[in-house]
Amino acid sequence: MPTIDTTKHPAYSPGLEGVLAGETALCHVDEGEGGLRYRGYAVSDLAEQATFEEVAYLLLFGKLPTGKELKDFSAQLAGQSVLPGPVAAFLGVVPPAAHPMDILRTSVSLLGMTDPDASDNSHDANVRKSVRLLAHIPLIIAVAHRLANGKPRVEPQPDLGFAENLLCLLTDRRGDETARVMARVLDVSLTLYAEHEFNASTFSARVTASTMTDLHSAVTSAIGTLKGPLHGGANEAVAEMFLEIGSRDRAEQWVRDALAHKRRIMGFGHRVLKNGDSRSLIIQRQAESLSRTCGDRRWYEIATIIDRIMQQEKGLYPNLDFYTAVAYLLMGIPQQLYTPVFVCSRITGWCAHVIEQQDHNRLIRPRALYTGPMTSEYVPLDRRR
Repeated sequence: MPTIDTTKHPAYSPGLEGVLAGETALCHVDEGEGGLRYRGYAVSDLAEQATFEEVAYLLLFGKLPTGKELKDFSAQLAGQSVLPGPVAAFLGVVPPAAHPMDILRTSVSLLGMTDPDASDNSHDANVRKSVRLLAHIPLIIAVAHRLANGKPRVEPQPDLGFAENLLCLLTDRRGDETARVMARVLDVSLTLYAEHEFNASTFSARVTASTMTDLHSAVTSAIGTLKGPLHGGANEAVAEMFLEIGSRDRAEQWVRDALAHKRRIMGFGHRVLKNGDSRSLIIQRQAESLSRTCGDRRWYEIATIIDRIMQQEKGLYPNLDFYTAVAYLLMGIPQQLYTPVFVCSRITGWCAHVIEQQDHNRLIRPRALYTGPMTSEYVPLDRRR
């Protein structure tokens, strides 16, 4: 491909880096401080003081719920904790080796055909669809995983919160003090992952939604985008790195050897947050606390060694995925489910963006910088060599 002279095209930005592609009232990213606000609320305050259900309500309904509204919302989620028959049947015939994100993508598409509001794309109908997706996605992930591994199905419990149920569905942990601490850390991670402005998967959802298609089609686009290793899957790769290192005694030499061989160290850097991500500091504190509760500091100590060297040698800071991997390893969440767990949270942001896009829609249709030949003479077939 010919080299592009960007001086002649100052508006061109590879990967749309730094380009303002739309407006949103959902999320503000402070590039300088690495901070994040959902509808004006600091994510640090939400992570520390709110539950994920409150955050989901905030994103979908535009305000924090009252006590009654939160109770009703939680009851709605509990009432939707049964998969439609066609989706349950599909999960029963999925090949055991199928990628969990492929299963989730296809299941959401199928949910779009079975949803009671399938033919209604109004604002209120899209909110109802969003609530059902929030309830159904953990079930899809858990049922598919359990079927593939020969485990008995576990039903969600109406007396448990969203994170407690998710932890139980994926790991069978519930009831004891350690499980309660794990569920709280998981709840914090869900809050931190819930929304992040025009990231790749959210932008994909908005582009799809801008055609005025249905919400499930837009979410299917988002899941397909998140599956890519340059977007989702980073915390899985971080966990794999920790497991490969194995002990804190090997950590420093491992990371220095990796840097010497120009291997990419996963969990560092961010396209927007160049000076660090405040979410990483929040989940780091949670991971350290959980390590103490579990009596297992191995993964946390490995992580801090890598973190120190990466800041010293490369000037790079950990992103949200890095210390989240420490927490998820301690919880015993299967690695291949880390990105699907991301979906359990980000579905709230995706749906809120789809609703916002269609409430004030303009078709997203950018232009391309053409780099091919300007003229090509047609040669008849019988004269081509």
